Amino acid sequence: MTIKRIFDFAHHASENYSREDMFNTKYNDEWEKTSTKDFINLGNKISRGLLKLGIQPGDKIALITSATRTEWAVMDLGIAQIGAVSVPVYPTISPEDYDFIFNNAEVQYCFVSDTELYEKVMKIKNNVTSLKGVFTFDEVDGAPNWNEILDLGKDESTQNEVDDLANSINSEDLATIIYTSGTTGKPKGVMLTHHNIVSNVLASDPRIPRVKGLDYQDIRILSFLPICHIFERMLFYLYQYNGYSVYFAESIEKMGDNIKEVKPHIMSVVPRLIEKVYDKIYDKGTSAGGLKSKIFLWALGVNKAKQKLGKPSGLKEIIADKLVFSKWREGLGGNIITLVSGSAALQPRLNKMFQNAGIPILEGYGLTETSPVISVNSFGKIKVGTVGHVLENLDVKIQEDGEITVKGPSVFKGYFKNEEMTKEVFTEDGYFKTGDIGHIDEEGYLHITDRKKEMFKTSGGKYIAPQVIENQAKASKFIEQIMVVGDGEKMPCALVQPDFNFAQHWAERKNINIGKTPEEMANSPELKERIGKEIAYLNTKLGSWEQIKLFELTPEIWSIDSGVLTPTLKLKRKAVKERYIKLYNKMYGHEA
Repeated sequence: MTIKRIFDFAHHASENYSREDMFNTKYNDEWEKTSTKDFINLGNKISRGLLKLGIQPGDKIALITSATRTEWAVMDLGIAQIGAVSVPVYPTISPEDYDFIFNNAEVQYCFVSDTELYEKVMKIKNNVTSLKGVFTFDEVDGAPNWNEILDLGKDESTQNEVDDLANSINSEDLATIIYTSGTTGKPKGVMLTHHNIVSNVLASDPRIPRVKGLDYQDIRILSFLPICHIFERMLFYLYQYNGYSVYFAESIEKMGDNIKEVKPHIMSVVPRLIEKVYDKIYDKGTSAGGLKSKIFLWALGVNKAKQKLGKPSGLKEIIADKLVFSKWREGLGGNIITLVSGSAALQPRLNKMFQNAGIPILEGYGLTETSPVISVNSFGKIKVGTVGHVLENLDVKIQEDGEITVKGPSVFKGYFKNEEMTKEVFTEDGYFKTGDIGHIDEEGYLHITDRKKEMFKTSGGKYIAPQVIENQAKASKFIEQIMVVGDGEKMPCALVQPDFNFAQHWAERKNINIGKTPEEMANSPELKERIGKEIAYLNTKLGSWEQIKLFELTPEIWSIDSGVLTPTLKLKRKAVKERYIKLYNKMYGHEA
């Protein structure tokens, strides 16, 4: 069959890859499988139930879940094939943002996973005149349950109505509105058509590695990134297209357990997760003591010295792989073919280290507005420090100021109810302005150097690219998070969140008392002096105008819940500065 709409992926899977474990979600400590056949049947039930509720093509339905689960997949299918528009929403955003999104999109019904989200939505329900009902996936006292919609759709006699609607849906019709996580200002509703997403899935498919001896029925995926993010959602359709079995992870906290249980072949990741995995490996390796720690550090040295990416060659590399790196692979379940990384820049040092440890990472690049992939590395053509070659169906042009612009079928329709902003993000000749600075090298690899909007100018007129500096700084074991500041100021400074666990271990080894709580540690002169040495080393690799002159340690862990990180763990720069404004003012001598 020809795939033109996002729901065609499910029917393509049904025709070509019938399997008993298409989707898998853990309920009460047991993995529950949903077959391809049952998935289609449940999707049709939802479609029929929504039609009985009065849903018509173009109506908006919000989906919010704390962790991705099979119910989300079923709802997505049921909504899409009757021409309604899904509005996936991050669970962690504020009630004020819920209020804005629901009113802006004119959401008619909302489906949430659990009690906490139900209560969160109910707080703003009366503010949203379009909202007719809120349903839950879990059993929640006093709340309508999604089973009521399935019950409404039990009668198969109206299936012809669903089929007729599905046949009438055009590939250029609106499929979803995805509200950006909003690093600045109010969320923007990105309108993506069926064609936008489908074209991106099909163009990205050749970049996914095929392994000799592994057929589709062997491949298991562990999905843990928020599916409301277009990166994970595009992959969700790509997995259906290939007939893979998808396991939805319970949470980031339970990732380790889920990896052991599922033994996945492919996982999508964000750089922050790679950093945390490496930090955990490093801490374990160096704290083992004696000969074990010496072997671990020796193996890291062999890894670092390796000239070419790929399998170990030579006696040292083979021994290092056998003694150390084979255990890294076992820690990821033992079956990993590749990790697919997106959302932010991955430190080249870490990328190379994992590649040489036999854990290939395919780093890519894209935005919600581009559905999302613009470019991605592929097996046999990995170039560390780049985001790979541009997809074959896209045209990328680097503007005179270095901004990456793109044209092609996966570029979005526009911002919902915001024609003025839509016009602003396109060039006169129709290229979408990504807001990222970069270049394409002589081999055709795309390099991202910084966010145009995040670059700033000091009062001396010098431009600073903060992301580049921050990525280098996070190579330090002492630095968990860092934000370089100084827009309009006389010099660059930084707000630093120490790696409190590592700092505690360091202090114990050195017999130094830096306190126990993050607040106590952030106020420790000894820790600040030690991190100062890390900053001083960093400055040796920077131009004089971009060197960090002063820094302050923040007294808490930067998190999604505290509002300073997006759901994909990127910095919300405005929020970080506002939260630590006293420390900012202290560095620059401003009055409070």
